[in-house]
Parts: sequence; structure tokens; C-alpha cells
Amino acid sequence: MSTAALLGRLDALAEAIGATVAVTGVPAYLDAVSEVVGTDTELLWLAHTAISGEFPESAAFEDFRRAARLTGTRQALDAVVTRAGRRLAPHRGIAIRIVQHAVVVDVHHTARTGLATGIQRVVRQTIVEWSKQREIELVGWDARYLGLRALTAPERQNALYGSVPDIPKSRERVLTIPFRCTYILPELAIEDDRTSRLSCFAEFSGNTTNVIGFDCVPLTSSETVGGGMSAAFAKNLAAIAHFDRISTISRAAATEYGGWRRMLAGAGLRGPEIEPLLLPSVAEEVSPADFERARAELLRGDAPLVVCVGSHEPRKNHLAVLAAAERLWRDGVRFQLVFIGGNGWHGEEFKAVLARLAASGRPVRAISAISDPLLWSAYRLARVTVFPSLNEGFGLPVGESLSAGTPVVTSEYGSMREIASGGGAIFVDPRDDDDVWRGIRAGLLDDDLHARLVADTAHLSGRGWSDYADELWDFFVHTPA
Repeated sequence: MSTAALLGRLDALAEAIGATVAVTGVPAYLDAVSEVVGTDTELLWLAHTAISGEFPESAAFEDFRRAARLTGTRQALDAVVTRAGRRLAPHRGIAIRIVQHAVVVDVHHTARTGLATGIQRVVRQTIVEWSKQREIELVGWDARYLGLRALTAPERQNALYGSVPDIPKSRERVLTIPFRCTYILPELAIEDDRTSRLSCFAEFSGNTTNVIGFDCVPLTSSETVGGGMSAAFAKNLAAIAHFDRISTISRAAATEYGGWRRMLAGAGLRGPEIEPLLLPSVAEEVSPADFERARAELLRGDAPLVVCVGSHEPRKNHLAVLAAAERLWRDGVRFQLVFIGGNGWHGEEFKAVLARLAASGRPVRAISAISDPLLWSAYRLARVTVFPSLNEGFGLPVGESLSAGTPVVTSEYGSMREIASGGGAIFVDPRDDDDVWRGIRAGLLDDDLHARLVADTAHLSGRGWSDYADELWDFFVHTPA
């Protein structure tokens, strides 16, 4: 081990906990630190993390804590120094910075992706609002998920605005350690090493831990997600079982997480406090020039436009939309159908059916890479949008369509009904192809119904992202621990 690197970490640790070191040298630091740390769990976690240069997993930390209580903290810290000094120890030469009394926001995935729908949209809209008025520390993880690190400038830009995707992996050699902080996880963490270290962090570090709960679809509708996702999501739940608070994006999602929390009692765990905060739906303005460009790209002739927004995966139920559309075209109903969204897990059948219909001359297309102006123009150009998902934590396209003044055909239960309960929707049973066909047909052909639904959208809530961000901040940061 680099003695200089170890001394630097010990110095940062001693300063954070108020340990006085009379002389320099590793033994003197360990003497002073062990006297202050004692057997306090939070301080033991901090000391272990600082000296080892990585966030521990629960089993390793439990062994360390037992050793501190059985043989003394000084001897237990010696063992950590020895392990951290091994030639293959991953962080033997790393520096650390201990962040105190800050709000630390973990946006590891969002900082590195160009995706701009679903979870990433929620994360970006929220942290942009927070960054306008509040001090937040945006962090990600190192390449091996051994600990947190500050974002690089391009990563921060991409986390906030999605404008710098495909960033090379950071070679940052400074570990960020929250101490007596508020930690917020606004995205889905499913990487094994990340969740295992987060579990220990939440249980033992003493930081206040908070997470946005999007849904429990990998458990409640596991047949609709990709291979391995359900197992990975279970690891996510194992970690957040030790968190302090979950803010779910709908009451429907709170019901799912509430059921999971009740199960934790069987393992002797209390689980986090759960509070639903419905996501906002506010239409974004589009310039006249952008709107005309979108019109030229989206419309083919004067037939009414039907838009379906969402990734092409089984849960989104796009095959039912295609089946209903083909029936309507065979019945002589004039309209054009555009799908907007990226390819998801197991989307091969959707792509094959889409290609067959298009080859037969049906007016149907799929667009994957889009801008915000194109998306919001699509909502406004559509006669009706369609979102008959089988299960959603929220269903952003429902709220977005309604906020743009366009009626939506959507599922009759869960968060989708919750979002559209104020009007503007035609509710259908997404598992009944006949009902999906009926809903789309009504939206296209019943002018009186369509006019009433459009009128309903004018009276919906104008609550925006700044309101949501304020409410979320109050719950995560201002709620007493």
C-alpha cells in the first residue's frame, strides 16, 4: 500500500470525527481514531470505509464490528489496514473526501445514458429543479461499484440535461464518503455490487437514506420483464429494506411497495416509511418552427393521427394496439398510427408484426430517437393517444397526453386510472383485445365523446415539476428522522 495514500485517508478520517493526533504515522492515527470511534456503529462504518477505500458489504462490516467489540477497535482497525494494503486490493492507493451534512444524490446511471424517457425523465426534471435553489452533491459509482465518487463535469451536464451521452468511464481516484448526510437515490439501482454496498450503507452508516419507488413490476408482472431482471430487482429491494423513506410515484405504486413492506415483518425488519407523491404532467411549449417540422415528419396525408408512446416490450401491450389497428383498417376506418419509443426486451414480435403491416401498405411507423419538441408536437397533433399497458408505476404518456389536451385510451386500473381520474380518458381492459379495439374506435369516430374528453383535459391540475421537486425535498430532507 502507498503509505502516503493511507495517511491521507487517516488524516481525513481524523478530521471528520474530531480525533486529535499528536504525531504523524499510521500507529498514532489508529490510536487516536480508535479512541474516538469506540464501538459506535456509524463511526465504525466510517472508519472501515475510509481506511479500506471502499464501501463495505454487510458481511464484511459485521465481521469487523464483532471484532471491534471482541478484541478492541484498535486491533480491528489494524486488520483493515492489513487487508487494504494487499497488492491486489482494488483501492489501495485511492484518496477520499468525507462529505458532511450535505444532500448527496446518486445519479450514476442517469449521468451516463442518453435515454430520456421514464425513470431518466423523472430524475432529470427533479434534479434540475433542485439545482436551481438548493445545494446538492451529484455522485455516481466507480467502475467496479466499490464506492461513490463525484461526477465529472460532462457527467453532471448529462445527468441534468441528457446532452452528453456515451461518456468514457471516469478514472476518478477520489472516493466520496457521506457522513451524517441525506442520501437520495432517484433512479433504479440493480447492479449486484452496487446494491450489496448500498444495503450496508443504509443499515449501518447513519446517513438518512431515501429512494424514489417507481414500481414493483419485476415482481408483480415478472413474465413481462427481461431475463434476470426479477432477481436483480429482488437485490434492489433487499437494499432499500434498510432505507428510511420511499417516495412512490403513485398510490398504485405505494400499494405494491406497501405489500412488500408488510412481508418484511417476517424477517424482523420494519422497512422504510412509504409516501406516494404523484408525478406531475405539464405540457412543454413547442416553438412554431419545431411544430411544423414535427408535422412534416409525423404526418403522412390528412388521416387522423394515433400516437402510442413507450418502449416496445411485452408489458406495454403494443401487440394489442397493432391487432386493434388492423381490425379498424379492415373496417375502413381512416387513421395513421405512429409508435414513439425505443426497443425494449423481447420486442422482436412487435417489430415483425409492424414490418408486415407496413409492407402491406398500412399507415404505421415506429420512431425511436426523438427530441422533446417532436414528442410534445406528437401529443398535440394526435387525435388520440393509446397506452394500454398491463402494469405501470405511473405511465408518463397518460399524463403527458392529457396535459397536451389530447384524449388517451388507457388501462382501466392502477396508476393509469389514477392519473386520468379527472377526465380525458377512455378506459379499457388491456387484456381484452376487443375492448382495446372499442376504445380506439370510439376515440377516432365518436366526435361528441372526443369533444367532451378534450374539454375535460382543460380542467386538470396544473401542478408542475417544481411543485413535485419541492414536495419530494420536503419529504426526503425536512422530515424528522
